[in-house]
Amino acid sequence: MKGVMKDTKFGSILQSEALTQYIQKTSAYPREHEQLKDLRNATVDKYKSRSLMNVPADEGQFISMLLKIMNAKTTIELGVFTGYSLLATALALEDDGQIIAIDPDREAYETGLPFIEKANMTHKIEFIQSDGMSVLKDLLSKGLEGTFDFAFVDADKPNYINYHEQLVKLVKVGGIIAYDNTLWSGMVAAEEDEIPVYMRSARGHIMTLNSFLAVDSRIELAHLSIGDGLTLCRRLTSSFP
Repeated sequence: MKGVMKDTKFGSILQSEALTQYIQKTSAYPREHEQLKDLRNATVDKYKSRSLMNVPADEGQFISMLLKIMNAKTTIELGVFTGYSLLATALALEDDGQIIAIDPDREAYETGLPFIEKANMTHKIEFIQSDGMSVLKDLLSKGLEGTFDFAFVDADKPNYINYHEQLVKLVKVGGIIAYDNTLWSGMVAAEEDEIPVYMRSARGHIMTLNSFLAVDSRIELAHLSIGDGLTLCRRLTSSFP
């Protein structure tokens, strides 16, 4: 690969930074698409510590492989930031694939847009500058229930359960909803007094989501310890009460 890759800390539940870097440098970075690498570096340059809002390279590659195994065609992404996971998704889809990408922050999206354009992926992406709930409800009102193969959620944690109620209808039977950050740097298993104050509110919402999904009979569940925790929900039922 051309150029020098910049190192940064990654949102990861691994307690060893050395092991995190080993995974990235040995397995993820050597196979990272050049425009994903450039987008990642540009995000670090502009946003510093906030660059952790993008998924790490190994998680992006997992999502890419999952989409290819599924032969996914239509996807939804809630929470785009500068678009690392969005570009990884676009690269994984066939040329006629379509992504509805939703985020209220157009400026962050436009930071990553030049790399999406250079990768020739813009024709697959419909970016909507909006809150997530209004767009999801609009998609349902247009009769698009059960038409999406995949949804990726990396947005405001208090709304994860609300998003789930819409997305479980929008994805087709056998479709997958993926929720990011569901282990919250391992804080879901920590004692309350061990958790930084700024992480406590979102931790509560994530733990509520995890407990809810564990007993949701509408889905099949896999909770993965990759990145900062990734939960996969496969829709099982074709109708709801």
